[in-house]
Amino acid sequence: MPKKDDFDLQEFLPYLLNQAAEASSMAFQKIYKSRYGMLRTEWRVLFHLGIYGRMTANEIGRRSNMHKTKISRAVAKLEERRFLTRERSAGDRRQEMLELTQAGRTAYRELREVAMAYDDELAAQFSPQEQRVLRAALKKLAQTGRAGGPYL
Repeated sequence: MPKKDDFDLQEFLPYLLNQAAEASSMAFQKIYKSRYGMLRTEWRVLFHLGIYGRMTANEIGRRSNMHKTKISRAVAKLEERRFLTRERSAGDRRQEMLELTQAGRTAYRELREVAMAYDDELAAQFSPQEQRVLRAALKKLAQTGRAGGPYL
């Protein structure tokens, strides 16, 4: 008789984090998808430009940890919807400066309000102390992941 595997997937931290991320983002996804037909990468690019203003796709990639191919597709879709413009960088002709249009800024402001309300709703499940600990732990894990580890 084979030995029972004692690895508990339900307690494996990367699996738990993924499950929590998927579950917590579904309601917000329904909103940006139904209102604007956006995918996850598209709203993330929109938010980076809404928050930080004019920047390159490379800068968005560094800030967001998104792959450049996904960013490129998202930029093309957002440009197609007239949510952003591209302009060749004067200093480096290989790069384009991205900036939200008026329609893009409007979409960002609308989704920002929804995101803030949704964040409040999610956070309300926890005490203020639990919220601080959770946010700090997630930020720490995100930084650890960027640095790599002994198993990578």
